Amino acid sequence: MLSAFARAFKTPDLRKKLLFTLGIMVLFRMGAHVPVPGVNFVAVNTCVKQANNGLFGLVNLFSGGALLQLTIFALGIMPYITASIILQLLTVVIPRLEALKKEGQAGTTKITQYTRYLTIALAILQGTGIVATASNGALFSSCPVGNQVVPDTSVFRIMVMVITMTAGTTMIMWLGELITDRGIGNGMSILIFTSIASGFPGQLWAIKKAGTLASGWIDFFAVLGVGVVVVVLVIFVEQAQRRIPVQYAKRMIGRRAFGGTSTYIPLKVNQAGVIPVIFASSLLYIPALVAQLTSSKAGWAIWIQNNFTKGDHPIYMATYFVLIVFFAFFYVAISFNPEEVADNMKKYGGFIPGIRAGRPTAEYLNYVLTRITWPGSLYLGLIALIPMIGLVALKQSTTIPFGGTSILIIVGVGLETVKQIESQLQQRNYEGFLR
Repeated sequence: MLSAFARAFKTPDLRKKLLFTLGIMVLFRMGAHVPVPGVNFVAVNTCVKQANNGLFGLVNLFSGGALLQLTIFALGIMPYITASIILQLLTVVIPRLEALKKEGQAGTTKITQYTRYLTIALAILQGTGIVATASNGALFSSCPVGNQVVPDTSVFRIMVMVITMTAGTTMIMWLGELITDRGIGNGMSILIFTSIASGFPGQLWAIKKAGTLASGWIDFFAVLGVGVVVVVLVIFVEQAQRRIPVQYAKRMIGRRAFGGTSTYIPLKVNQAGVIPVIFASSLLYIPALVAQLTSSKAGWAIWIQNNFTKGDHPIYMATYFVLIVFFAFFYVAISFNPEEVADNMKKYGGFIPGIRAGRPTAEYLNYVLTRITWPGSLYLGLIALIPMIGLVALKQSTTIPFGGTSILIIVGVGLETVKQIESQLQQRNYEGFLR
């Protein structure tokens, strides 16, 4: 990885792209520290130091800590992620979107435009919810000055805060597209990577400070060592795939023969990526949010607050694990269509050796996909539980940085970015038939 970056900096155009990407990342992190107009910054700083952000942990993770600080980038990239997932799900059930997806570049551009509109709508909705939560003191319910975070709760002030957060999300979306067009890697993924990685040093240092001088350092290096092991394991599984061989028969067109080539269909063990973890986290986030916003003292609300607010509770952990496994199968089922793949293979004269073309091929692909999705889903569930198990083992209330969604995204984005750099290096250094 380091050699790829070193060679990239020696290539003038790649060096320009890398520096442009780094500049956007710095600008993105600067915006994460600019407070929204109307926020009592002193009260926010006081409450952030005491905050247990389990309820808003997912959104705060993708915003790089900007959510709880109520900055202009407080919503982060989360509205765009949600909009992208919604459009991807709707593509399966709405024929018009499915037709657009099959139109190639023009259809993809149209779907991207719909994603932008939905992102702005979700940003307004989420921004209103966050500002309302902060105004009534529910954002920092355990903080003595939590109700002083937003001193002025007039309609005009609330509207200004929501518009500012929505504009911040729109700017993040624009910065991500700039990286995609002029920089290296997928822009949105790079910004998510930046948000998550920015919190690692502070979280590690909080673990060290939570204990005594000796035990604090022991916990620090223990978490660091576990993090390295987890990263290695995640890289191993993320790269693992089942390659199904495909043979294309020769076809004679005039006097020339076409086809006769061999290729393969790569089915990843973790075909769903990090999407099931995001789905499960978002679904578990809803009951706790409803209970907190309603301030109900009913039995159901107390049960939710006792069992679904803290990540170290056994019921929460078991539900989280089951939801991740379920959404892994669900997302793979809607994102990979064996019948469509089998029809395309049959259309172009392709077949799997030993398997008849058409329906038998689709059944075989579905059988293999189900077999490899089981270990992939269990792997996702176990990786997501690592920070929760670590909290129980270390008996701390701080966040474990090396686990779950963080590692999956960091490793995934890192691998894809390095692959893109190496492919561009190969294009520029390819000598081929010139030798």
